[in-house]
Amino acid sequence: MRTRFRRLRTAILACLFGLWTLVGNALAHVKYVTDGDGDPLDALVFVIDVVSRPLNALLIGATVLGLGVAVGLYLRIRPTVRDLTVLADQLDEYADLVPWMLRLSVGLPLVGAGFGGYLFANTIEFQPVADPLLRVALVGIGFFLLFGLATRIVAAIGLTMYLVTLVWNPDAILAVEYAPGFLALIILGGGRPSADDILQEVASTTGTLYGRVDPVHHLKAWLDAKTAPYVRLVPLVLRVGLGIAFVYLGVTQKLANPGRALLVVEKYQLTQVVPVDPGLWVLGAGLVEMGVGIALILGFFTRASAATAFLMLTLTLFGLSDDPVLAHVTLFGMTSALFTLGSGPFAIDRWLARDRSDANVPRD
Repeated sequence: MRTRFRRLRTAILACLFGLWTLVGNALAHVKYVTDGDGDPLDALVFVIDVVSRPLNALLIGATVLGLGVAVGLYLRIRPTVRDLTVLADQLDEYADLVPWMLRLSVGLPLVGAGFGGYLFANTIEFQPVADPLLRVALVGIGFFLLFGLATRIVAAIGLTMYLVTLVWNPDAILAVEYAPGFLALIILGGGRPSADDILQEVASTTGTLYGRVDPVHHLKAWLDAKTAPYVRLVPLVLRVGLGIAFVYLGVTQKLANPGRALLVVEKYQLTQVVPVDPGLWVLGAGLVEMGVGIALILGFFTRASAATAFLMLTLTLFGLSDDPVLAHVTLFGMTSALFTLGSGPFAIDRWLARDRSDANVPRD
Protein backbone atom coordinates (compact mmCIF):
# COMPACT_ATOMS: atom_id res chain seq x y z
CA MET A 1 0.00 0.00 0.00
CA ARG A 2 2.81 2.40 0.90
CA THR A 3 4.46 1.68 -2.45
CA ARG A 4 1.28 2.62 -4.27
CA PHE A 5 0.97 5.88 -2.36
CA ARG A 6 4.61 6.71 -3.09
CA ARG A 7 3.97 6.14 -6.79
CA LEU A 8 0.87 8.33 -6.63
CA ARG A 9 2.83 11.05 -4.81
CA THR A 10 5.57 10.87 -7.44
CA ALA A 11 3.02 11.20 -10.23
CA ILE A 12 1.41 14.24 -8.57
CA LEU A 13 4.79 15.91 -8.04
CA ALA A 14 5.65 15.28 -11.69
CA CYS A 15 2.39 16.94 -12.74
CA LEU A 16 3.11 19.94 -10.50
CA PHE A 17 6.58 20.25 -11.98
CA GLY A 18 5.00 20.15 -15.43
CA LEU A 19 2.65 22.96 -14.43
CA TRP A 20 5.61 25.07 -13.30
CA THR A 21 7.38 24.64 -16.63
CA LEU A 22 4.22 25.52 -18.57
CA VAL A 23 3.66 28.79 -16.71
CA GLY A 24 6.71 30.30 -18.36
CA ASN A 25 5.14 30.16 -21.83
CA ALA A 26 1.77 31.91 -21.42
CA LEU A 27 0.02 31.18 -24.70
CA ALA A 28 -3.43 29.65 -25.19
CA HIS A 29 -6.68 29.61 -27.10
CA VAL A 30 -7.66 33.05 -25.78
CA LYS A 31 -5.33 34.40 -28.48
CA TYR A 32 -8.01 33.34 -30.94
CA VAL A 33 -10.68 35.61 -29.43
CA THR A 34 -8.81 38.58 -27.93
CA ASP A 35 -6.71 41.28 -29.55
CA GLY A 36 -4.78 42.57 -26.53
CA ASP A 37 -3.00 41.26 -23.48
CA GLY A 38 -5.13 43.16 -20.99
CA ASP A 39 -3.72 44.74 -17.85
CA PRO A 40 -0.40 43.23 -16.76
CA LEU A 41 -1.24 41.27 -13.63
CA ASP A 42 1.00 39.12 -11.48
CA ALA A 43 -0.52 35.62 -11.48
CA LEU A 44 0.22 34.86 -7.81
CA VAL A 45 -1.02 38.24 -6.61
CA PHE A 46 -4.15 37.81 -8.72
CA VAL A 47 -4.96 34.40 -7.21
CA ILE A 48 -4.37 35.62 -3.65
CA ASP A 49 -6.55 38.68 -4.26
CA VAL A 50 -9.43 36.59 -5.64
CA VAL A 51 -9.29 33.96 -2.90
CA SER A 52 -8.98 36.54 -0.10
CA ARG A 53 -12.41 37.99 -0.86
CA PRO A 54 -14.89 36.45 1.63
CA LEU A 55 -17.64 35.58 -0.86
CA ASN A 56 -15.15 34.06 -3.30
CA ALA A 57 -13.50 32.06 -0.53
CA LEU A 58 -16.92 30.77 0.59
CA LEU A 59 -17.89 29.72 -2.95
CA ILE A 60 -14.55 28.01 -3.58
CA GLY A 61 -14.65 26.20 -0.23
CA ALA A 62 -18.23 25.04 -0.75
CA THR A 63 -17.41 23.80 -4.24
CA VAL A 64 -14.34 21.86 -3.10
CA LEU A 65 -16.26 20.36 -0.15
CA GLY A 66 -19.21 19.42 -2.34
CA LEU A 67 -16.93 17.81 -4.90
CA GLY A 68 -15.10 15.83 -2.21
CA VAL A 69 -18.36 14.58 -0.72
CA ALA A 70 -19.71 13.65 -4.16
CA VAL A 71 -16.57 11.67 -5.03
CA GLY A 72 -16.62 9.88 -1.67
CA LEU A 73 -20.29 8.94 -2.00
CA TYR A 74 -19.78 7.78 -5.57
CA LEU A 75 -16.88 5.52 -4.63
CA ARG A 76 -19.00 4.06 -1.85
CA ILE A 77 -22.20 3.33 -3.79
CA ARG A 78 -20.68 2.69 -7.21
CA PRO A 79 -20.46 -1.12 -6.91
CA THR A 80 -24.24 -1.24 -6.42
CA VAL A 81 -25.11 0.79 -9.55
CA ARG A 82 -25.85 -1.72 -12.30
CA ASP A 83 -26.24 1.03 -14.91
CA LEU A 84 -22.51 1.77 -14.86
CA THR A 85 -21.62 -1.83 -15.65
CA VAL A 86 -24.05 -1.87 -18.57
CA LEU A 87 -22.68 1.45 -19.84
CA ALA A 88 -19.06 0.24 -19.67
CA ASP A 89 -19.91 -3.01 -21.46
CA GLN A 90 -21.79 -1.16 -24.19
CA LEU A 91 -18.94 1.29 -24.71
CA ASP A 92 -16.50 -1.61 -25.00
CA GLU A 93 -18.43 -2.77 -28.06
CA TYR A 94 -17.66 0.54 -29.77
CA ALA A 95 -13.88 0.19 -29.35
CA ASP A 96 -13.43 -0.84 -33.00
CA LEU A 97 -14.80 2.57 -34.06
CA VAL A 98 -12.11 4.53 -32.19
CA PRO A 99 -9.68 4.66 -35.18
CA TRP A 100 -12.48 6.14 -37.27
CA MET A 101 -13.20 8.75 -34.55
CA LEU A 102 -9.53 9.70 -34.40
CA ARG A 103 -9.14 9.88 -38.19
CA LEU A 104 -12.08 12.26 -38.45
CA SER A 105 -10.98 14.41 -35.51
CA VAL A 106 -7.43 14.78 -36.84
CA GLY A 107 -8.14 14.79 -40.58
CA LEU A 108 -10.86 17.44 -40.68
CA PRO A 109 -8.88 20.15 -38.84
CA LEU A 110 -5.84 19.49 -41.04
CA VAL A 111 -7.90 20.03 -44.19
CA GLY A 112 -9.26 23.23 -42.65
CA ALA A 113 -5.75 24.34 -41.67
CA GLY A 114 -4.45 23.79 -45.20
CA PHE A 115 -7.22 25.82 -46.80
CA GLY A 116 -7.23 28.38 -43.99
CA GLY A 117 -3.51 29.06 -44.23
CA TYR A 118 -2.27 28.10 -40.77
CA LEU A 119 0.05 25.36 -39.53
CA PHE A 120 -1.69 23.24 -36.85
CA ALA A 121 -2.34 26.23 -34.53
CA ASN A 122 -4.34 29.25 -35.71
CA THR A 123 -1.56 31.58 -34.60
CA ILE A 124 1.00 30.06 -37.02
CA GLU A 125 -0.19 31.55 -40.29
CA PHE A 126 1.23 31.13 -43.78
CA GLN A 127 0.18 32.28 -47.25
CA PRO A 128 -1.27 29.33 -49.21
CA VAL A 129 -0.28 31.00 -52.49
CA ALA A 130 3.30 31.63 -51.35
CA ASP A 131 3.66 28.26 -49.59
CA PRO A 132 1.71 25.80 -51.75
CA LEU A 133 3.69 22.82 -50.43
CA LEU A 134 2.46 23.42 -46.89
CA ARG A 135 -1.09 23.68 -48.12
CA VAL A 136 -0.80 20.48 -50.16
CA ALA A 137 0.87 18.66 -47.26
CA LEU A 138 -1.79 19.60 -44.70
CA VAL A 139 -4.75 19.00 -47.02
CA GLY A 140 -3.20 15.78 -48.33
CA ILE A 141 -2.54 14.35 -44.88
CA GLY A 142 -6.03 15.35 -43.81
CA PHE A 143 -7.76 13.69 -46.75
CA PHE A 144 -5.64 10.53 -46.50
CA LEU A 145 -6.64 10.22 -42.84
CA LEU A 146 -10.31 10.87 -43.61
CA PHE A 147 -10.28 8.09 -46.22
CA GLY A 148 -8.12 5.86 -44.02
CA LEU A 149 -5.58 5.33 -46.81
CA ALA A 150 -2.00 4.45 -45.76
CA THR A 151 -3.10 5.56 -42.31
CA ARG A 152 -0.04 4.62 -40.29
CA ILE A 153 2.42 6.06 -42.80
CA VAL A 154 0.47 9.30 -43.16
CA ALA A 155 0.06 9.62 -39.38
CA ALA A 156 3.82 9.16 -38.94
CA ILE A 157 4.45 11.91 -41.50
CA GLY A 158 1.93 14.15 -39.72
CA LEU A 159 3.54 13.53 -36.32
CA THR A 160 6.98 14.34 -37.71
CA MET A 161 5.63 17.49 -39.32
CA TYR A 162 4.01 18.59 -36.06
CA LEU A 163 7.17 17.99 -34.00
CA VAL A 164 9.28 19.94 -36.51
CA THR A 165 6.74 22.77 -36.36
CA LEU A 166 6.85 22.72 -32.54
CA VAL A 167 10.64 23.07 -32.56
CA TRP A 168 10.46 25.85 -35.14
CA ASN A 169 7.58 27.74 -33.52
CA PRO A 170 6.58 27.07 -29.87
CA ASP A 171 3.08 28.37 -30.64
CA ALA A 172 2.38 24.87 -31.97
CA ILE A 173 1.96 23.83 -28.32
CA LEU A 174 -1.54 25.29 -28.69
CA ALA A 175 -2.34 22.25 -30.83
CA VAL A 176 -0.49 19.69 -28.68
CA GLU A 177 -3.46 17.31 -28.97
CA TYR A 178 -2.30 16.45 -32.50
CA ALA A 179 0.69 14.53 -31.07
CA PRO A 180 -1.28 11.86 -29.16
CA GLY A 181 -3.80 11.73 -32.00
CA PHE A 182 -1.13 10.91 -34.57
CA LEU A 183 0.59 8.46 -32.22
CA ALA A 184 -2.66 6.62 -31.51
CA LEU A 185 -3.34 6.28 -35.25
CA ILE A 186 0.18 4.91 -35.81
CA ILE A 187 -0.63 2.19 -33.28
CA LEU A 188 -4.23 1.48 -34.33
CA GLY A 189 -4.09 2.00 -38.09
CA GLY A 190 -7.15 2.94 -40.09
CA GLY A 191 -9.55 0.49 -38.48
CA ARG A 192 -13.02 0.07 -39.96
CA PRO A 193 -14.42 1.62 -42.09
CA SER A 194 -11.32 2.65 -44.01
CA ALA A 195 -9.74 2.37 -47.43
CA ASP A 196 -6.91 0.37 -45.86
CA ASP A 197 -9.30 -2.28 -44.60
CA ILE A 198 -11.14 -2.54 -47.92
CA LEU A 199 -8.00 -2.69 -50.03
CA GLN A 200 -6.36 -5.24 -47.76
CA GLU A 201 -9.39 -7.52 -48.03
CA VAL A 202 -9.41 -7.29 -51.82
CA ALA A 203 -5.63 -7.63 -52.12
CA SER A 204 -5.45 -10.65 -49.82
CA THR A 205 -8.22 -12.57 -51.59
CA THR A 206 -6.86 -15.25 -53.91
CA GLY A 207 -7.51 -14.69 -57.60
CA THR A 208 -8.30 -10.96 -57.48
CA LEU A 209 -6.79 -8.72 -60.14
CA TYR A 210 -6.08 -6.01 -57.59
CA GLY A 211 -4.12 -8.45 -55.46
CA ARG A 212 -1.74 -8.99 -58.38
CA VAL A 213 -1.01 -5.33 -59.02
CA ASP A 214 -0.91 -4.01 -55.44
CA PRO A 215 0.98 -6.31 -53.10
CA VAL A 216 1.70 -3.40 -50.74
CA HIS A 217 -1.56 -3.77 -48.86
CA HIS A 218 -0.54 -7.26 -47.81
CA LEU A 219 1.85 -5.45 -45.46
CA LYS A 220 -1.06 -4.11 -43.42
CA ALA A 221 -1.53 -7.48 -41.76
CA TRP A 222 2.17 -7.46 -40.84
CA LEU A 223 1.88 -3.96 -39.39
CA ASP A 224 -1.24 -4.96 -37.47
CA ALA A 225 0.70 -7.82 -35.88
CA LYS A 226 3.67 -5.61 -35.01
CA THR A 227 1.55 -2.91 -33.35
CA ALA A 228 -0.92 -5.28 -31.63
CA PRO A 229 1.06 -5.42 -28.33
CA TYR A 230 0.81 -1.63 -28.05
CA VAL A 231 -2.94 -1.27 -28.68
CA ARG A 232 -3.59 -1.52 -24.94
CA LEU A 233 -1.52 1.66 -24.46
CA VAL A 234 -3.75 3.81 -26.70
CA PRO A 235 -6.00 4.98 -23.82
CA LEU A 236 -2.85 5.95 -21.90
CA VAL A 237 -1.54 7.92 -24.89
CA LEU A 238 -4.86 9.75 -25.28
CA ARG A 239 -5.21 10.35 -21.53
CA VAL A 240 -1.80 11.88 -21.09
CA GLY A 241 -2.00 13.88 -24.33
CA LEU A 242 -5.42 15.32 -23.52
CA GLY A 243 -4.45 15.91 -19.92
CA ILE A 244 -1.40 17.92 -20.91
CA ALA A 245 -3.53 19.95 -23.34
CA PHE A 246 -6.12 20.84 -20.69
CA VAL A 247 -3.54 21.58 -18.00
CA TYR A 248 -1.67 23.80 -20.43
CA LEU A 249 -4.84 25.67 -21.38
CA GLY A 250 -5.90 26.07 -17.76
CA VAL A 251 -2.53 27.41 -16.67
CA THR A 252 -1.64 29.63 -19.60
CA GLN A 253 -5.08 30.80 -20.68
CA LYS A 254 -6.35 31.66 -17.23
CA LEU A 255 -3.98 31.52 -14.28
CA ALA A 256 -0.69 32.67 -15.84
CA ASN A 257 -2.31 35.40 -17.92
CA PRO A 258 -5.29 36.72 -15.93
CA GLY A 259 -5.27 40.10 -17.69
CA ARG A 260 -6.07 38.53 -21.07
CA ALA A 261 -8.55 36.10 -19.49
CA LEU A 262 -10.42 38.99 -17.85
CA LEU A 263 -10.78 40.52 -21.33
CA VAL A 264 -12.60 37.36 -22.42
CA VAL A 265 -14.94 37.59 -19.41
CA GLU A 266 -15.67 41.23 -20.24
CA LYS A 267 -16.01 40.70 -24.00
CA TYR A 268 -18.61 37.94 -23.70
CA GLN A 269 -20.25 39.34 -20.53
CA LEU A 270 -19.79 36.02 -18.77
CA THR A 271 -20.68 37.51 -15.39
CA GLN A 272 -24.24 37.87 -16.67
CA VAL A 273 -24.32 34.13 -17.32
CA VAL A 274 -23.01 33.28 -13.84
CA PRO A 275 -23.12 36.39 -11.60
CA VAL A 276 -19.82 36.08 -9.76
CA ASP A 277 -16.69 38.16 -9.48
CA PRO A 278 -14.83 38.28 -12.86
CA GLY A 279 -11.67 37.17 -11.09
CA LEU A 280 -13.49 34.12 -9.74
CA TRP A 281 -14.63 33.33 -13.28
CA VAL A 282 -11.01 33.27 -14.43
CA LEU A 283 -9.71 31.35 -11.41
CA GLY A 284 -12.57 28.86 -11.47
CA ALA A 285 -12.26 28.15 -15.18
CA GLY A 286 -8.50 27.69 -14.88
CA LEU A 287 -8.77 25.35 -11.91
CA VAL A 288 -11.48 23.26 -13.59
CA GLU A 289 -9.39 22.83 -16.74
CA MET A 290 -6.34 21.97 -14.64
CA GLY A 291 -8.35 19.55 -12.52
CA VAL A 292 -9.77 17.75 -15.53
CA GLY A 293 -6.32 17.58 -17.11
CA ILE A 294 -4.66 16.15 -14.00
CA ALA A 295 -7.50 13.65 -13.55
CA LEU A 296 -7.01 12.47 -17.14
CA ILE A 297 -3.25 12.15 -16.73
CA LEU A 298 -3.65 10.10 -13.56
CA GLY A 299 -6.55 8.06 -14.97
CA PHE A 300 -8.91 9.10 -12.17
CA PHE A 301 -12.61 8.95 -13.06
CA THR A 302 -11.45 8.77 -16.66
CA ARG A 303 -14.77 8.50 -18.44
CA ALA A 304 -16.36 11.11 -16.18
CA SER A 305 -13.39 13.42 -16.76
CA ALA A 306 -13.60 12.90 -20.53
CA ALA A 307 -17.33 13.68 -20.43
CA THR A 308 -16.63 16.81 -18.38
CA ALA A 309 -14.00 17.90 -20.89
CA PHE A 310 -16.49 17.35 -23.74
CA LEU A 311 -19.06 19.48 -21.91
CA MET A 312 -16.49 22.24 -21.34
CA LEU A 313 -15.62 22.28 -25.03
CA THR A 314 -19.30 22.41 -25.95
CA LEU A 315 -19.94 25.35 -23.64
CA THR A 316 -16.90 27.14 -25.07
CA LEU A 317 -18.12 26.51 -28.59
CA PHE A 318 -21.53 28.05 -27.93
CA GLY A 319 -20.38 30.65 -25.40
CA LEU A 320 -17.55 32.17 -27.44
CA SER A 321 -19.23 32.90 -30.74
CA ASP A 322 -16.09 33.81 -32.70
CA ASP A 323 -13.83 31.08 -31.30
CA PRO A 324 -12.85 28.96 -34.36
CA VAL A 325 -14.70 25.64 -34.36
CA LEU A 326 -11.84 23.75 -36.00
CA ALA A 327 -9.60 24.64 -33.05
CA HIS A 328 -11.64 22.23 -30.93
CA VAL A 329 -12.52 19.41 -33.34
CA THR A 330 -9.47 17.33 -32.43
CA LEU A 331 -10.20 17.71 -28.73
CA PHE A 332 -13.86 16.77 -29.29
CA GLY A 333 -12.89 13.59 -31.14
CA MET A 334 -10.21 12.54 -28.67
CA THR A 335 -12.44 13.06 -25.61
CA SER A 336 -15.09 10.94 -27.36
CA ALA A 337 -12.54 8.22 -28.07
CA LEU A 338 -11.30 8.25 -24.48
CA PHE A 339 -14.87 8.11 -23.16
CA THR A 340 -15.32 5.01 -25.30
CA LEU A 341 -12.08 3.29 -24.30
CA GLY A 342 -11.87 4.14 -20.62
CA SER A 343 -8.70 4.58 -18.61
CA GLY A 344 -6.46 1.84 -19.96
CA PRO A 345 -3.31 0.79 -18.03
CA PHE A 346 -1.36 2.74 -15.40
CA ALA A 347 -4.47 4.47 -14.07
CA ILE A 348 -5.89 5.11 -10.61
CA ASP A 349 -9.20 3.75 -11.89
CA ARG A 350 -7.58 0.36 -12.46
CA TRP A 351 -5.97 0.47 -9.01
CA LEU A 352 -9.33 1.24 -7.40
CA ALA A 353 -10.99 -1.55 -9.37
CA ARG A 354 -8.38 -4.09 -8.23
CA ASP A 355 -8.87 -3.07 -4.59
CA ARG A 356 -12.60 -3.76 -4.72
CA SER A 357 -13.78 -7.19 -3.76
CA ASP A 358 -16.97 -6.96 -5.86
CA ALA A 359 -16.34 -8.68 -9.18
CA ASN A 360 -19.05 -6.64 -10.89
CA VAL A 361 -17.33 -3.27 -10.45
CA PRO A 362 -17.50 -1.43 -13.82
CA ARG A 363 -14.34 -0.40 -15.61
CA ASP A 364 -13.63 3.36 -15.94
